[in-house]
Amino acid sequence: MAFDSFLELLAMEGHAPYVWSAWGVTALLLIGSALYARAERRHLIRDLQRRQRREQHAGRENAHEPQA
Repeated sequence: MAFDSFLELLAMEGHAPYVWSAWGVTALLLIGSALYARAERRHLIRDLQRRQRREQHAGRENAHEPQA
């Protein structure tokens, strides 16, 4: 499909609202998916760090308790 000008490309012979809205929705979904994955990764790393600190703290407390 060839267009004679950039404006014809943007107009897409009357189909522009459908084509460009599909591109826009796709772009928004991809960006949203990437942002969600980034937030989930940060949350997971934070949770793992908390768990590691808890386990280290519990290990130190158990080391100080007398053995039965």
